[in-house]
Amino acid sequence: MKLISWNVNGQKKKKKKGFEDFFNEADADIFCLQEVKACKEQYDFHPDGYYEILNCAERKGYSGVLIYTKEKPLKIKYGIENELFDREGRIITLEYQNFYLVNVYVPNVKRNLERLDERMIFENEFRTYLKNLDKQKPVIICGDFNVAHQEIDIKNAKQNIGNAGFTYEEREKFTELLKSGFIDTYRYYNQDKKDAYSWWSYRKGVREKNIGWRIDYFLVSKRIIEKIEKPIIYSEIYGSDHCPIGITYKQ
Repeated sequence: MKLISWNVNGQKKKKKKGFEDFFNEADADIFCLQEVKACKEQYDFHPDGYYEILNCAERKGYSGVLIYTKEKPLKIKYGIENELFDREGRIITLEYQNFYLVNVYVPNVKRNLERLDERMIFENEFRTYLKNLDKQKPVIICGDFNVAHQEIDIKNAKQNIGNAGFTYEEREKFTELLKSGFIDTYRYYNQDKKDAYSWWSYRKGVREKNIGWRIDYFLVSKRIIEKIEKPIIYSEIYGSDHCPIGITYKQ
């Protein structure tokens, strides 16, 4: 089973810049999108052979996650039962026979860290939510986590310590999540690989020079890590300030 995740930073932008070509070429069984910034009536991409599950934000043009899946899920759940975050359209959970899939767009703390306290609440509740799922069956979590976990995951680590996406608080919460029973699939198979990033600033020349951050992840329950193959970062794919990432799951 092939899974892909991509923060497309806006539905119109992704289509305009070749999203459909990549979607068709990738031929993933499950395709998870974040920050789609659109609701159902604003979409006109409906690929044959896929079920479409969308969780859009109440605020127009903001946040939102979407899943295209070839296999019909047993159950669908939107959000984590927290009104503040659920109205921002940040999470979809699909239940399949052998696992749960969670597509997430983690809140950005903003440049001045004004949402850091709210982010800490989200982190704690999201971790508890995932741990409860994991008690029932293995979990695959993907999406934009808005944090570079370790210094290897960011180009200019020293200069960015304390900045949004690389605060000690955010990084520690990611560590806590891993310690609670989950594995960062890309780092598991690429322990020492440097310059592997999934997000770049739109500033001129930044992406060309690969001055990036790895803030998009596939995490899985520890007990299924050996079923994961080919963690990949599609750094050559443009169309957003993020690039797609993927894994193959042997059921």
